[in-house]
Amino acid sequence: MPLQPPPAGSLRARILAGETLFGSFVSGGSAIHAELLARAGFDWLIVDLEHGAGTESELMGQLHAIGDRTTAIVRPQSGERLRIGRALDLGAAGIMVPRLETADEVRETLPYLRYPPEGVRGLALATRGAQLGEVGHADIAALNASIVGVFQVESPLAVENAAEIAALDGVDVLFVGPTDLSHSMGIPGQFDNPDFVDALRTVTTATEASGKAAGILLRSPADVPRYRELGFRFIGIGSDLNFVLDGARAVVAAVGG
Repeated sequence: MPLQPPPAGSLRARILAGETLFGSFVSGGSAIHAELLARAGFDWLIVDLEHGAGTESELMGQLHAIGDRTTAIVRPQSGERLRIGRALDLGAAGIMVPRLETADEVRETLPYLRYPPEGVRGLALATRGAQLGEVGHADIAALNASIVGVFQVESPLAVENAAEIAALDGVDVLFVGPTDLSHSMGIPGQFDNPDFVDALRTVTTATEASGKAAGILLRSPADVPRYRELGFRFIGIGSDLNFVLDGARAVVAAVGG
């Protein structure tokens, strides 16, 4: 069943309209870190439960801290139905799914993001994801339209299947994990390697052909122009932990430590 168009002004609508959007990762498991990044003005934030220090136990506090200041996406530990459903029930506006490599794997996961009839997400009206009971049965399905689907590209097989994956309804962003992808390709950290750059171009070409967005995580704002030129427009820059470490190092360097 085709998905309904996203509501105007939602992050999903902005992605599909071709905007370039900037975000960051919340990796420290801290609500105050989440709030600080939300107040900074990013278009989106990803609360990282795969590699971050936080768990589902801290997730609601972080989502509360982000509030309506920006759009909160959650990267769960895996693409299991209950992990995705739990994050959405707690109030995530989208999901980043790691480590899928084929269109069939993505097809299996996509229904977990949405309530019936478009998906198989379990429904409880009293959850934050269902507006804490303020949305009636007849209007629940409309909540599906704004859910953002971000699927990671972290292996050569995922790159090979990028066009087929990007064409799926509900896949809004193909997001390259540069470290995972470079290691999977046998060229760890060689982000200037021609083979790695070709893989990036394969992803951006696939998303452009399907009207979707290519995403990537960068370490520094100085890298942004290069990757925008390659076709990326859902761009993550660092994380709360990076910003704390960079700031601390800058202070130590400034005082001659």
